[in-house]
Amino acid sequence: MLRRLLLRTVALVLLAAAPLLAAAGVPGPYGALVVEPVMNAGHAEFDLNPALARARREGKWLYVYLGASDCPYCRKYEAFLAQNATELVPHFAKKYLVVDLRSALSVTSKALYFKLGASMLPYAEFQASLGDERARMLVYPSVWLLDGTPKPLMQMPAGTGTFQTVEEQLEILQLVQ
Repeated sequence: MLRRLLLRTVALVLLAAAPLLAAAGVPGPYGALVVEPVMNAGHAEFDLNPALARARREGKWLYVYLGASDCPYCRKYEAFLAQNATELVPHFAKKYLVVDLRSALSVTSKALYFKLGASMLPYAEFQASLGDERARMLVYPSVWLLDGTPKPLMQMPAGTGTFQTVEEQLEILQLVQ
């Protein structure tokens, strides 16, 4: 009897926590446009066209965040965003449409594709089309700052140890190299 009650309690806790676990990504206050990949022939395809169209309509730039559901560094960055939302959200909202691309660490650069216009570009070609110096490697999390054409607004740092202070994040948003 006690065991059955314990199992039911655990099941209820897991059910209640499921939405929180699934909510990994850019925290809600940032109003991110969440883009889930379409799986096609083993590729994770992200269509950036709706985000680009919306950014042009709203006169904003894109802050494109590629995170992985099973990435501890992504969770760390997302926690940083959540903890500093009061200070950071106004700066994001002024100039940027935040785009949250949802992926997993198992999605390698060879399986990652981006749709721009009519073209579906593999990761390396997408990076090259942007003139991104990080073209040779995929790092989670990754961030791109793009205008509406899309062209990069600046070269972005990648990997762990970036964006760890509000000041660093504000410098990125203000395009300070």
